[in-house]
Amino acid sequence: MPKILSVKQLYEADAATVKNKNISFIDLMEHVGILCFEWIHARLQGSQINIQIFCGTGNNGGDGLVIARHLKQYGYNVKTNIINCGNERSDVFLKNYDRLKEIGVWADMITCETELPEISENDMVVDAIFGLGLSRKPENFIKKVIQHINASNAYVLSIDFPSGLFAEKAVTDKDSVIKAYHTLTFQSPKLAFLLPENRIYTKTWEVLEIGLDKEYIYNAKTSNYLLVKEEIKPIYRFRDKFSHKGDFGHSLIIGGSFGKIGAVSLSAKAALTMGSGLVTVHIPKCGYEILQTSIPEVMVEVDGDNELQNFNFEVLPSVIGVGMGMGTKTTTANGFKKFLNTNKIPLVIDADAINIISKNKKLIELIPENSVLTPHPKEFERLVGKWKDDYDKLEKLRLFAKKHKIIVVLKGAFTAIAHEGELYFNSTGNPALATAGSGDVLTGIITGLIAQKYHPFEAALLGVYLHGKTAEIGMETEVYETFVASDIIKNLSGAIMDLFKKEPPIAESNPEQTTDTKKTKNNDDEEMYI
Repeated sequence: MPKILSVKQLYEADAATVKNKNISFIDLMEHVGILCFEWIHARLQGSQINIQIFCGTGNNGGDGLVIARHLKQYGYNVKTNIINCGNERSDVFLKNYDRLKEIGVWADMITCETELPEISENDMVVDAIFGLGLSRKPENFIKKVIQHINASNAYVLSIDFPSGLFAEKAVTDKDSVIKAYHTLTFQSPKLAFLLPENRIYTKTWEVLEIGLDKEYIYNAKTSNYLLVKEEIKPIYRFRDKFSHKGDFGHSLIIGGSFGKIGAVSLSAKAALTMGSGLVTVHIPKCGYEILQTSIPEVMVEVDGDNELQNFNFEVLPSVIGVGMGMGTKTTTANGFKKFLNTNKIPLVIDADAINIISKNKKLIELIPENSVLTPHPKEFERLVGKWKDDYDKLEKLRLFAKKHKIIVVLKGAFTAIAHEGELYFNSTGNPALATAGSGDVLTGIITGLIAQKYHPFEAALLGVYLHGKTAEIGMETEVYETFVASDIIKNLSGAIMDLFKKEPPIAESNPEQTTDTKKTKNNDDEEMYI
């Protein structure tokens, strides 16, 4: 599973690569710069668009100079700008500056006194000012350069990291950060790209595999991972020819109230479609006819007239999904508290069940170990309180799940799954999932997987991944606005089949020779091509 490494670990990986592969750091930088050049060249195909490269005087600027040299040698219309305003120059920057001059190219020096170069909205800007190691916000002249680039409306490609963005802490001045259209980041996904508060700083991003030392990366300790297909495929279980419905468990879905029977209907349908052998719903009497006619495959038990009161189900389920559309009225809340006091069956807890717990946090102690909570951010805030920024939110998520020995699925663009102190960020999905009932379906999917004896953590990983993939499949024939929650259920089969679809092999990258790039795309928008 792709590790999300820290800045310190990435620097150590660079050093390990240089040592173990017996190459110099400038050779590694040359390799990385060539990979970036190849990415640009593959998309521009010799176009004579104006390319303006803005370089700092550190290692990120050195990457920019390598890119500039190769673009120039391939005949591109390149203007290289070096921000020379009192900053120290790294050794590899100076060497690459000399290499650029050796081919007869002299960069334009931008000093604190010079006017900034004009940038057309039709230009392409390559941002190579600052990299991962930035520890304080850009100020004064450097901030002015960043604002100048942002105001141009040009296509901005950031190299490794948008300049001014911090890798491991929150931005304190939004006007001092490059707003890139796309970022080519190296070797490892960056945690900063997965946080909602940073979404304005790069619309899309991808990882270039640059061939850093495999042994170091394998042994590197981290608590953050990106969830991708290669790690999901082994979780999925194929069925035996002689299996029967009793082998695949019994899901109980508890929820619903007057006017909100749709939520529990979606969860039940999702659990059934995901493969639960049997599904029973426990709902208020007002939803009886709706469930019996809309989903004939499920069994129905009833409670109070218009809301749940007693939670007095009669079946013996393998797992219980609870909370969807059930409301938080006093009678329902009291019945739910009594249920938690006696229940020992694994739970998938969503929506109003979370809201009831958040009003009486002592109830958290009654949740069985390895149960799954599926809050959206506001529901999670009710559980743990407000956070300073998204980094603080993730720390609260990590600690909350570990303390209570549960799995928490914090829904969002990169849904984060917390388990035993580690976070797993989902790579599938798109804004089509921002639709009513999407979370109800996810709860049903995870419940249906646990019924089939998937460990709750595995069920959360697989369920979240497939849930996101259904939206990607849906966008092959639809647009975001027309995609609804029932489409998630409809596309589940396609999402599972996609796990085993053969894809062309990708050449491995080696810093000692130039190869094709290997990449991981983000899940926000379509990849942007120039």
